[in-house]
Amino acid sequence: FNYNTHNANLRLGALAGKYSREVNEAKPAGKDGQTVEFRIAKLNQVWEKAQRMQLSPVRHAELHSDLKIQEKDELQWKKMKVEGLDENGEKEAQLRRNFNVILAKYGMDGKRDTRPLESNYLKDHDTKEEDMFADPRLNKLWNKAESSGKFSSEELMNLKREFQHHKDKIHEYNILMDTVSRTEEIHKNVISPLEGDAKEHVLHQKHTELKQKMRDLNQGFERLRKLSHEGFSEDSEFREPRVIELWEAAKRANLSEDELDSLKEELHHFETKVEKHSHYQEQLELSHQKLRHVEALGDKEHIKRNQEKYNTLAEKTREIGYKMKKHMQDLNNKISRQGLEHNEL
Repeated sequence: FNYNTHNANLRLGALAGKYSREVNEAKPAGKDGQTVEFRIAKLNQVWEKAQRMQLSPVRHAELHSDLKIQEKDELQWKKMKVEGLDENGEKEAQLRRNFNVILAKYGMDGKRDTRPLESNYLKDHDTKEEDMFADPRLNKLWNKAESSGKFSSEELMNLKREFQHHKDKIHEYNILMDTVSRTEEIHKNVISPLEGDAKEHVLHQKHTELKQKMRDLNQGFERLRKLSHEGFSEDSEFREPRVIELWEAAKRANLSEDELDSLKEELHHFETKVEKHSHYQEQLELSHQKLRHVEALGDKEHIKRNQEKYNTLAEKTREIGYKMKKHMQDLNNKISRQGLEHNEL
């Protein structure tokens, strides 16, 4: 997917919407008057720790947008609490879990990570072909599809992206599973302030999320199986795995024709954001490689110019990542809410 850089910059100028306002507000100040990245102390601690870690540029930008989403959700929850909502602590428990998932996802939860890391699509060629997806079922399915001869090289690339996406979802599920079981062990050992029904409700809610993720994984795998056997259909509406998934969920959600049509249009806008985000991630990776190269040559002026370019790209990648994740949250909420409303009628 290729963007003309000039147009991409023009478009970015046009993105002066809600996120840009959030980003361009003066950075919050910490206790010592120094500016900090986030308005919540624990998020700043995570961000500061990340600066000392060897995260790749893309992972670093991803962490920033994940923390930005967490900040938005936590600030919203604080308002809810003031208004006396979330009495049973359900939302609070979910936020705590989301935060723990972020720590685990970026290797900051203090345990050695034995889970296979998500892929970096630029490093795919380093992996042994037969073990590309770190999951025997996925590998078997992929090898079969690849040797079947029914896919053109472009289709194989698209199929690989679908498999990669599924692999990342398995990784996310494992992290959530870990987090849930660990918090439960802590619950068992410590007298929790939540007792009886409230506590049970929170635990139940955790499992609902897990159950839902498991259902998503099974549906995703079924889709991959079907794709591998039957190939891509001519009329496939979307290209991006995340968007296809939302569209499939929308079609299952019992929506009216009008609602589906308007959602389809919104998903097309969302797909543009997803593709733009991928484009920027690739550019960021390349810019980082170029910076390393220039640093090795040691020309100060040259280094300064490349560092500035890299910093601008990193900022843009975070910004687009946040917008995309926020839009995805909104779409997920919209689909499940409309589906629920219809089921209640």
